[in-house]
Amino acid sequence: MLNFAHQEHVSSYYLATANQSFTFPPLTQNTTADVCVVGAGFFGLSAAIELAQRGKSVIVLEGARVGFGASGRSGGQAINGFEEGIDEYIKILGENEAHKLWNMSLEAIDIIDERVQKFHIDCDWKKGYATLALNNRRMDDLIAIEKDSRERFGYPHLKLWDKSQLQQYLGSDIYVGGLFDSNSGHLHPLNYCLGLARACVDLGVKIHEQSPVLDIQAQSKLTVVKTDQAEVRCKDVVLATNAYVTELPKSVHHGIAKKILPVESCIIATEPLSQKMADSLINNGMSVCDNNYLLDYYRLSADNRLLFGSDVKTNHGYEKAMHKEMLYVFPQLENIKIDYAWKGPIDMTLNSTPHFGRIASNIYFAQGYSGHGVALTGLAGRIVAEAICGDDSRLQVFERLHVPAIHGGKLVKKAATAIGTRYYRFLDKFR
Repeated sequence: MLNFAHQEHVSSYYLATANQSFTFPPLTQNTTADVCVVGAGFFGLSAAIELAQRGKSVIVLEGARVGFGASGRSGGQAINGFEEGIDEYIKILGENEAHKLWNMSLEAIDIIDERVQKFHIDCDWKKGYATLALNNRRMDDLIAIEKDSRERFGYPHLKLWDKSQLQQYLGSDIYVGGLFDSNSGHLHPLNYCLGLARACVDLGVKIHEQSPVLDIQAQSKLTVVKTDQAEVRCKDVVLATNAYVTELPKSVHHGIAKKILPVESCIIATEPLSQKMADSLINNGMSVCDNNYLLDYYRLSADNRLLFGSDVKTNHGYEKAMHKEMLYVFPQLENIKIDYAWKGPIDMTLNSTPHFGRIASNIYFAQGYSGHGVALTGLAGRIVAEAICGDDSRLQVFERLHVPAIHGGKLVKKAATAIGTRYYRFLDKFR
């Protein structure tokens, strides 16, 4: 049995503050649809919305609960661009196509704006995001990003802050400066995901939870998607399984699991802070991330808790390790209680390049968001829907990107993650 199948939501601050809940029935009878989407996270639900708006009948199959994975547990930061620098994409695609990628990354932010407004999604969506540097070498990286974004793409939303400027907004003195983006932002990920699910239902999409997919059989004129109780016959399939693709049978993922390295990310949430204390930490409502390889990210919640996350640096006792990391950034929180702690996998690729494409002519996928999933998943849903409806020009841009495979199965991936963590921790010390 799949590890995630028939599971309930992981306990978290987001679950405790969810503003709606659903219980969709499992698929128990054979049925048909134009498109079957496998996975009810940001990407799957976004694809379903786009397809339904284009007149397609859509069924979404979720092995656990809507938003069970990173879509309901992540840091909630919606960031423009990609984890890999744009120069790498220029080398592969050329200036014009790389420019298209940049513009699509901005569209990804616009999609959140659009959906929050159109579907009245209450998810604490707020603009403002800062990337911070812990030393002068890393500050040079931010200076180069600002210059490149402004001169090459005409992006007007970035502002460089030196240490004194940063400290006007942030109550920590460990950073030498930062790069503020007034266009990127953050949200309550589970409430956003549940809002997307509500939009799907209103558009006529059928969602089935507790319906893990065990097999996909491509036949001459249709595809059969089999769960543990029934099957869907459809023309097109969208695989929206992200980090959990590695748990699926090969007959479902057809080898794309080799492109993904699930990496655990952990978050803690403090007790509610006084307004004075909250303002002493972050007084402009922004979300924050440093530019380490193994990075910290944090923000204030709507009820003035500090949500503090980090790429995993220890396999055991992560709550204690996270608390220590938080106090390194904000020692003034020493006497503040931690109310919640949770973790979950995010889907990384070895080169941090998003992996979008097709397994077959009628089986589509998108994965490997590498920390940019809150925004890029919405874009992926739109691009895949366009392709299913006959225009695959934008999907082809992503298909030209090289994403290396990781061979050797789960044990090799586990070893690669452990080695990679040590390697990047070493680089962070000397970079």
